[in-house]
Amino acid sequence: MAELTVDLTYGTALYQAASEINKEKQILEEGRAVADLLKAEPDFEALLRSPAIAAEEKKTVLCNVFSGRLSQELVNFLCILIDKGRFIHFDRIIRVYAGLYDSREGIIKGTIYSVKPLDKDRLNEFEKQTEKLTGGNVILENRIDKSLIGGVKILVNGKIIDASIRSSLNRMASEIRV
Repeated sequence: MAELTVDLTYGTALYQAASEINKEKQILEEGRAVADLLKAEPDFEALLRSPAIAAEEKKTVLCNVFSGRLSQELVNFLCILIDKGRFIHFDRIIRVYAGLYDSREGIIKGTIYSVKPLDKDRLNEFEKQTEKLTGGNVILENRIDKSLIGGVKILVNGKIIDASIRSSLNRMASEIRV
């Protein structure tokens, strides 16, 4: 529970600071890039998380790697996380930040399940149809569900839109039984 508070506190603080300088989108993109880099380079992440390495050394490494490549505001934020011993939370902090950004921009994220990957045009079509139902700007992530016979299931805002063949067959079966 305390971790959630740390993520929310720091994510909200970063978002508010970015809002004050009108760099919300830039810092989100940079933060995601740093999170991706840390996943791709586990040794680098381990160095930044290590309690055996002094905070000043970690900050020097951070500045050498990121200065000129990231906004100074994000570099400063990363240094604060190092100073406070909160760097381990960075990935979750950026997720909180992204949620605040999406909410502010009216972006609704959802998942569309299909038997096989959907091409971009088909995915865009489903996003537009879902936008009409939700009233927001919908971004769907396509995931494969081999249990579907055909069709799709969309999960957005805690609601399921089930346009799968299995669902249609189940409805027909229940109507026949009546």
